[in-house]
Amino acid sequence: MLVLLFRSRATLEAEILILRHQLNIQRRHLPKRLTFSAMDRLIFAGLYRLVPSILNALTIVKPETVVRWHRAGFRSYWCWKSRPRGGRPIVPPEIRRLIREMSIANPLWGAPRIHGELLKLGIEIGQTSVAKYMARRRGPPSQGWKTFLCNHANGIAAMDLFVVPTISFRLLYGLLIMGHGRRQILWFGVTAHPTAEWIANQITEACGWEQAPRYLIRDRDRAYGEVFIRRMRSIGIRDRPTSPRSPWQNGYAERPGDPHTPGGTHTQSSGDGWTKICLSLHGVRERIRTQHL
Repeated sequence: MLVLLFRSRATLEAEILILRHQLNIQRRHLPKRLTFSAMDRLIFAGLYRLVPSILNALTIVKPETVVRWHRAGFRSYWCWKSRPRGGRPIVPPEIRRLIREMSIANPLWGAPRIHGELLKLGIEIGQTSVAKYMARRRGPPSQGWKTFLCNHANGIAAMDLFVVPTISFRLLYGLLIMGHGRRQILWFGVTAHPTAEWIANQITEACGWEQAPRYLIRDRDRAYGEVFIRRMRSIGIRDRPTSPRSPWQNGYAERPGDPHTPGGTHTQSSGDGWTKICLSLHGVRERIRTQHL
């Protein structure tokens, strides 16, 4: 092999030409389909992996065949590489059936209880395997927010705190409480300092004239403090704050047409009295609109 490194290029090309001519003569006298051993295929595929240009020198085999052998070897290698190497033992079908029957016959039993009963019977199995083969129980689907609003419309009230700028560049805060049944305004108030105590008193005033609603929908404003939440619990109202950044969940109190929303009736008042008058007119307009719904 070392002698070949010192031979001239013309001698090597002549020898290659003679070898190819001998292969052509041999191929004419051999059957059309030759059989190759696994070692022969490994040599061809390995040489193709190292020097892809050898496909031009193939005579007794097609280049597509060598490429197919190389891909098959690649698949075989990775199948061997990713072979399963043990793991959790397989649970027999009889034990699976027993776990399922025990979970169906005893709906209050969980995986720890069934696992303990199986250990008493001498069946060695893990608790996670018991939980895996227990019967799945599907409870009734929970209602969404839209279904909740439709089912409890008569017992829901919505409230919102909004800002009203005055002519003297002061900011007044209006509190609106609206019933979902007929979209009727239950109460409104105006203040320059919306504290939790003030909002709690407004809730008491709103529920004193009519029956208190069962649910109250509001946003997550920090003005609703602990005093407000305790007052709602004492009255018997269930607090239902909306999700963060989800004004659509309180669509009746924060919908277009309200004085505090973009595109609504923007009001500039001179004081608390004028603000209450504007809110009263807005309430009358809403009652007229709801009568035709």
